[in-house]
Amino acid sequence: MRPLQISPETAQKLAAKLGVPLEHLMHMPQHILLQKLAELAKSDSAQPDASADKPEEGQS
Repeated sequence: MRPLQISPETAQKLAAKLGVPLEHLMHMPQHILLQKLAELAKSDSAQPDASADKPEEGQS
């Protein structure tokens, strides 16, 4: 199994977002990474940003 073919910047961002060490991310099987990304996207969509729902105050 070869390491994921992603840029170092992308790997760092994904590792931070998923909460896994960079070394684990780079050697993670692709299907597991895709599953984790799907779970992350689902949890992000389930928790909408509260500030987007508030009307802007102080504007006339």
